[in-house]
Amino acid sequence: MKSATVRELKSELQERSPKEILDLCLRLSRFKKENKELLTYLLFESADEQAYIESVKEGIDERFELVNRKSPYFLKKSIRAVLNHTKKYIRYSQSKETELELLIYFCQKLNAFEPSIHRNRKVETIYYRLIEECRKKTGALHEDLQYDYFRELEGLQK
Repeated sequence: MKSATVRELKSELQERSPKEILDLCLRLSRFKKENKELLTYLLFESADEQAYIESVKEGIDERFELVNRKSPYFLKKSIRAVLNHTKKYIRYSQSKETELELLIYFCQKLNAFEPSIHRNRKVETIYYRLIEECRKKTGALHEDLQYDYFRELEGLQK
């Protein structure tokens, strides 16, 4: 089965009644956990972005506590999983400020991580790539926000 384009979906949804759209959304939420999480964000959490950021930060903290420290391989794999989890929640928001805030928080947690990530070349590479990604994304923001985020990033590179 070939999926329809966004344009086709939009035109088809415009022709449907609100009841039918409601039924479609509920049916969609049953198939994947990510669909349900996105609907939860859009309906309940998008109004208060700061509370959403705090809840995601708590999730990052919990996942960092569960990181497997037994070997460098498992360490890298666990940290990658936390990063993928963080990026999933960033995609829900689509806000540049939220994205930077969460990525910088992830970098701060990674920098303070024990055992030190600077002893593991692969994890250190992940860290520095994230900092570089944050630098690039900061350039697209308002000047006042750029200054604040660049200061936070400079603190991470020391």
